[in-house]
Amino acid sequence: MKVTISHVEGMKFEAKTSKSSFIIDCPVISPIEYFLAGLIACTTSDIIVIPKNQNKTVTDLVVDGEVVRNEAPPCKFNSLHLTYNFNSDSDDVTAARWVMASLETYCSTINTIRDTTAITYSITHNGTLVRDHEKMISGTGSTIDFGSIESCPS
Repeated sequence: MKVTISHVEGMKFEAKTSKSSFIIDCPVISPIEYFLAGLIACTTSDIIVIPKNQNKTVTDLVVDGEVVRNEAPPCKFNSLHLTYNFNSDSDDVTAARWVMASLETYCSTINTIRDTTAITYSITHNGTLVRDHEKMISGTGSTIDFGSIESCPS
């Protein structure tokens, strides 16, 4: 994958990929907002495709993302909470499995930040809250101290 960013004017940039191009208009939409939108778009596309592959249909899908960031630069994501709200022709357990499959396996953008960001999610399926502030299995953030390690001399 390759993306090229070119300055257009002021704080406008053109992003080109092998498939398309689009304008990044800062500060109207900041790069971090594009990043969060990309994270959410990745998992929402999974919640359409995974059920479709099981001959199921998802409707009225809305996913909200709320991030808590460091106050000091680099202002990285400390935590991310995703709220899934959708209807489908499946049961609640299967719907929750679709979300977990997206988060734990298929969504490459979420999996890119999972080791540095504590990730939680809630699911409302067919009007019923079926998961509330569940923790992603490995989305614990970066609080692990590995200490010093012995390495081979260079």
